[in-house]
Amino acid sequence: MATRHLLADLIAAASFAGLGDVDLESVGGADAEQRVAAGEKFDLVFLSDGALRRLADLGHVDAASVTPLVLSQTAMAVPSDSLLPAPRPEKPAFPDANGVRAALRAARSIGYSTGPSGTALVRLIEEWGLTQAVGDRLVQARPGIPVASSLAARDVDIGFQQLSELVGQPGVGILGVLPDDCAIETVFGGAVASACDSRDRAAAILEFLASRETAAKRDRYGFRSR
Repeated sequence: MATRHLLADLIAAASFAGLGDVDLESVGGADAEQRVAAGEKFDLVFLSDGALRRLADLGHVDAASVTPLVLSQTAMAVPSDSLLPAPRPEKPAFPDANGVRAALRAARSIGYSTGPSGTALVRLIEEWGLTQAVGDRLVQARPGIPVASSLAARDVDIGFQQLSELVGQPGVGILGVLPDDCAIETVFGGAVASACDSRDRAAAILEFLASRETAAKRDRYGFRSR
């Protein structure tokens, strides 16, 4: 879901470039991985690098075709009374991890996702020895539901999610990405599915999506190019 808006724009650009049309379906990462692993037929698969590698090991995507597209940073956000789209922050949320730990301890409820950023956040909390202190305040969003929705509804008072899923959302105030000493970064990429009947065409589209020609679009959606 973190890449859904970007992918829609990139695929439209691929179509305009004469590479053909693609029907895009965006769902939660865990759901997408399960569907591909269950044998559902797709031509291209876009997921985190870890999920693509797992699918490649199982033979569901062509390992040689796995292509990094973007580096996604995890950001912190709070509810906001503003109805304007949340702008992209210019600085990290805090100078270092001490600020993040203090925010976690002070929060009454903490929203996080089912995706790789959520898994990494829980691991970070464990490494900091804060599981007992804040564990009962963690609120995991349902698959496919962005943490931004929970923030806007004030179901949580602080949230962690991929920056791309927070930028542009009303009712959300983005504090910034996590500082360098506790940064959570996820590489998202694409791969040609083993069930694809037109592998050359699919590979050409994937190559275009990762090209310099589309770098400006990736940056516009809050990602770093890979």
